[in-house]
Amino acid sequence: MDRAQLADFLRTRREALQPEDVGLPRGARRRTRGLRREEVAVLCGMSADYYARIEQRRGPMPSEPMLAALARGLHLTLDERDHLFRMAGHNTPSRRPDTDHVPPGMMRVLDRLQDTPAQIVNSLAETLVQTPLAVALIGDETGFTGMDRSLVHRWFTDPYARRIYPEDDHPMHSRLLTSELRTAYSRQGADSRAGRIVDALLDRSEEFAALWSAHEIGVRREGDRKRIRHPELGILDLRCQALYDADQSRGLLVFTATPGTESHEKLGLLAAVGDRDPRR
Repeated sequence: MDRAQLADFLRTRREALQPEDVGLPRGARRRTRGLRREEVAVLCGMSADYYARIEQRRGPMPSEPMLAALARGLHLTLDERDHLFRMAGHNTPSRRPDTDHVPPGMMRVLDRLQDTPAQIVNSLAETLVQTPLAVALIGDETGFTGMDRSLVHRWFTDPYARRIYPEDDHPMHSRLLTSELRTAYSRQGADSRAGRIVDALLDRSEEFAALWSAHEIGVRREGDRKRIRHPELGILDLRCQALYDADQSRGLLVFTATPGTESHEKLGLLAAVGDRDPRR
């Protein structure tokens, strides 16, 4: 771990970002060049003291998940992310489509959607980052570990994963998620995380095995419609719009409702509901 170079690199990246670049208000009395340390800490999901100690050359060696969070929060490119890992004494992560890196441009778009339920997912249906209103709408999906990081795996192994969706919609979700996993499998091969999820689900879920054997590709929802059941607001009839990066390995999902509808009014109440987990 090169503490000095790591600290200097983080400081220069922090100073290069402006509040408006990450969806934060500038404020009338700002004197700091770029972002404040505590602002970076919030963006990266860590304590301000932890981040400050790293930038002051006196912190512990950051873990790989912590470095991935720093790369997302500071909007690093892949080359910058790899440099960050090397300075922290780690091997550089794989550049396969199933890694956790979020392109800076996509992060900039998400940062401007803080008043909208939105999230970024990868090709394995793993949620990488969410806006606060997305957490209020569907719960925090970033804290799972292992294969459960993938919604596809949770969908077929944990009944709890289905509770936010009306039961009538379950068959379509099952087909859609299986189709998306097959696309990832065909791109990444059997010796990949997608392949390991497929093998696990074939052993554990008869429903998945039957759908997998059907070889459906490109299943789509009608009009991108997605109904979500919220414990306080009831069922919201939404549209899930998706924006993909160039290689289709990351998707920015934005949840909207038709203006003037009851669901549109309910979306406006999400901020008052807060980050309570709607799956409970």
